[in-house]
Amino acid sequence: MKYFFLSDGWKVGRVWGVGGEWNHSAWRRQPDIQQLNLCLCDSRNEKMWLYRVEDAVLMVEVQPGPTVDRTDPAKNIGNVTLTRLIDAEQVLERLGTIATRCEISNPQLM
Repeated sequence: MKYFFLSDGWKVGRVWGVGGEWNHSAWRRQPDIQQLNLCLCDSRNEKMWLYRVEDAVLMVEVQPGPTVDRTDPAKNIGNVTLTRLIDAEQVLERLGTIATRCEISNPQLM
């Protein structure tokens, strides 16, 4: 599995695998991308959600959703392509070194 963090209010767009852009007809399914119940919160209360993707995914395009304030110059971005997805060890490393608050939704499910 591979992972990435995504800011609250952003959504996944196009996805690329080993054969190029993900082709629903060839794979006969959507790529397995799941938002987990774990997020990092910084001092401004911005949340970065952890997502899990299958190994066949190489790159993920993300873009702001309709809830993102596009009048804020710091958030006026059209889209971003994530080319370096991380593994579980790197997720734990970041969780241990980032000076933010970690929140887990529904801890009773774990």
